[in-house]
Amino acid sequence: MGWKPVTKAATTSGSAEGTTPLNAFDNALLAAGIGNINLVKVSSILPPETAVVDLPRLRPGALVPTAYAAMTSEVPGEVVAAAVGWARPADPTKNGVIMEFHDKATREEAERAIVHMLAEAFRVRGWTIHEMQVCAAEHRVERTGCALAAVTLLADDDVV
Repeated sequence: MGWKPVTKAATTSGSAEGTTPLNAFDNALLAAGIGNINLVKVSSILPPETAVVDLPRLRPGALVPTAYAAMTSEVPGEVVAAAVGWARPADPTKNGVIMEFHDKATREEAERAIVHMLAEAFRVRGWTIHEMQVCAAEHRVERTGCALAAVTLLADDDVV
């Protein structure tokens, strides 16, 4: 199977409880609006000239390249966070960069980590950040919880 051209990217996040770590992850995916698609984990490049959009309704079962971070915990009271962010240069023919973060942390700590990582990625490339977005979720664990954040890379036929 060949990959379809990525035309859109959408960020999303969610958090949830579950009876097991996998159920907590699944429930966080549902809370983020991406629980009924197949995520194909990818590394962290935003294709050039990709439109960044709000998360659309997605075709159930679609295979969607996704850069994501998730943090699950079974420690009651623990605060976990996950974040993703993207940045791109002014030149639309150049790719952007996506970064992911997950840890025992607050949402604000996760967001700061993403901004720092994007700044380093652009500094190393010798580029200046023209545009940036960060998306994060925080969760205080009751029994088994998960925080998740994702950047989905969408083809036209992934959207309903």
